[in-house]
This record gives sequence, C-alpha cells and structure tokens, in this order.
Amino acid sequence: MATNVILARMGEVTLKGLNRGRFEAQLMNNLRYRLRSFGKVSIFQSQSRIWIESKEEGNPYFETEESAKELMTAVTQVFGIVSVSLARKFQGDINDIDRNAEEYVKNLLAANPSYKTFKVECKRGNKKFPMNSPMICEEVGAWILEHFENLSVDVHNPDFILHVEVRDDNYVYAGKMMGHRGLPVGTAGKGMLLLSGGIDSPVAGYMMASRGMPIDAVYFHSFPYTSEQAKQKVVDLAKIVSRFSGRMNLYIVDFTKIQLDMVKNSPHDMLTIVMRRVMLQIAEQIAKKNDCKCLITGESLGQVASQTLEAISITNEVVDMPILRPLIGMDKEATVKISRDIGAFETSILPYEDCCTIFVAKHPKTHPKHADIEEAEKNLDIEAMVKQGVEENLEVIKI
Repeated sequence: MATNVILARMGEVTLKGLNRGRFEAQLMNNLRYRLRSFGKVSIFQSQSRIWIESKEEGNPYFETEESAKELMTAVTQVFGIVSVSLARKFQGDINDIDRNAEEYVKNLLAANPSYKTFKVECKRGNKKFPMNSPMICEEVGAWILEHFENLSVDVHNPDFILHVEVRDDNYVYAGKMMGHRGLPVGTAGKGMLLLSGGIDSPVAGYMMASRGMPIDAVYFHSFPYTSEQAKQKVVDLAKIVSRFSGRMNLYIVDFTKIQLDMVKNSPHDMLTIVMRRVMLQIAEQIAKKNDCKCLITGESLGQVASQTLEAISITNEVVDMPILRPLIGMDKEATVKISRDIGAFETSILPYEDCCTIFVAKHPKTHPKHADIEEAEKNLDIEAMVKQGVEENLEVIKI
C-alpha cells in the first residue's frame, strides 16, 4: 500500500562534526513545533533526509501536491531545510517500483498536461537491492515510455525529473520546493533586534535567525506622533519574522517623553545620532534582562546620515554588547529582494511612520565628532532617559 510523505533535505547541518547530533536534534524539535497545527504527524531522520508522515488517515495536507503546499511551505520556513518534496512511499521489488512510478506520473500529468519530456534519477541507499541505480533508472524509464505514449526522454532539459529512492522503503517523487537553508534556530545565543516599521530591520532579524539565533525584538513607540497603525505594523512584521525565527517577545518602549526631551534640548542636526545612542542603551538593558547576548540592527553602511562610519562608531560607544549588522555591506535592492522573499515587503511599505522618521532634520550631521556628541548631550539626563525607557510603561507582546 502506498502513502504520501514529505521528504525534507538537510543542508549545512550535515557538515557539522562532533556537534552534528545537537544541530539535528534542534532541527527536529523546530519542525515538530512548526508543524503542530497540521494534525498528528511523525518526523524521523535517516541519511541526511527527514521524513514527515501523517499518523492519521485522511489528513488533507498529504493527499495531493496542491493540498500539501501549505504544509510544505511551513517546512521550508524552518532554517536548516534545503528543500522539500511530496513523495509516494511503498515497499516491494522493481515491479512495485514500476507500478508506483506509473501511478505517480499519471497523477503528475493530470495536474501538468503540458509535460512532454522526462528523465529518471535514482538513489539506492539499500545496497541489498538486486539492481544498481543505473539499472533501476533504465527499467523505470522504459516502463514509463511504454505506458505514456506522449512522453519522451530528455536527459538535458526535461519537463520533469522522476526521482526514485530505494531505502528500507521505496519512494518516487518529482519536483522540489526550495527552503531557506541556514542553521536551526536555537543553536546560537539569543539576540535583541531593534525592530522598526521599515524594510531593513525585519530582514536583519531574519538573517540572524538563519544563523541559528533565537531573537526577541524591541520597538520604540512615540504615540501620538506615531500612530497605533504604526505599532500594529511592527507587530505584524514581528509575526512575519517569527515564521522563521520561532517564538519571540516584542518589547514596546514608550519613547514619546524621551524623544520630546531630545527635540527640546539637543541640536537638530545631531538628533538622530542622540536618539540612536539612547535607543541602543535602552535595548541593551532590556536584552541583559532577557538573556540576549547581542543587539541586531538593520543598518547598511552609508545608506542614511546616521549610518556613516563616524556615526556608527559614535553610537557603538554607548553599549558593551556586540552589535550585529547583517546588512552592513548590502545595497537596498538586495535587501528588498529578501524582504519580498520572506513576505515582509508589502507590510514594510505601509505608510505609517515610526519614531525615527518623525523628527528627522533636513540636514543631519553625517560625520559627527566626539565634541559634537558631547555638546548635543550636555543638557540631557541620559541615565534617566534609559531608566525611563526600560521601566516605565514597557509593554511586552508574545509573538
């Protein structure tokens, strides 16, 4: 009896040495958590493959390629997975392989009537099977040609590749849904993302999660200068990032009084730098209380006035934690592409401004010196501002 299963392929995890078992265990845990809403499933690993099967009859997520898309998409969003396929699983000899390949191709052609050419590829993990891989390919290919008059073989550019895997069980499948690669979230220390409503910071969070880093996030809200829609936009972006990073806490800092104090008592051309320095200090204090080992920002060198080398250097000085900037050498087009790929772009461009864009100077200082920042902060009680941001009206939303 044949059943449909999900075949997931591991990537970078397989290159690990003595730590490989820990990475694989984390990946399996992440998959179980991610798939908890798709019915009762069993997940097991064998030879750099992960197999996902339904433990109940009639699970719609395993019936057809179309119905499996939602489940397969969820699997691809787990870092550590390279690609997934819906495969037909069965037992038996070469005759069973032929018959199941025929049935699989029949259903494939019904869904894709334009297909005219194919090739067969085989992996033989079960070395006791009496035929080697080239022999299996030749036999299955001949069987398909015999039973489908409209198909022909094209080994260079076929419409589809029929994959046959011979293991303890046998599998046939065609096509792959590509994953996001990376390392399983939970295999690196946790980071605190400074999340705004723009394009860059969600991408930065996604990229660090792809290196195995669980993340929390902090957002600076200046109501009524920034609207409730702006806040909801950030919550929605956090939810998009969490599809890949898993659970996170989103910390909403009440930044209104702090920002108005800056506007009143700092030179306007230094306001962005002063604001960034205070934000980093508040984020660092929240991060330390929540076992985060670093801060993450969406800065890209030279993209805006506060992201020149001099400005970055001056903002770095106020915190002890490492500040990770995964976009630092990327141009905007590359960042936008990732934003689109992860489904964040349309939310990021909604016209609700965050606190960083409300009080921006027309001509901000792009190459600040130490004397500039000393002058800009001399009338500010920075310590009180940081304490206020961390302790007063701090809202926590579990994503």
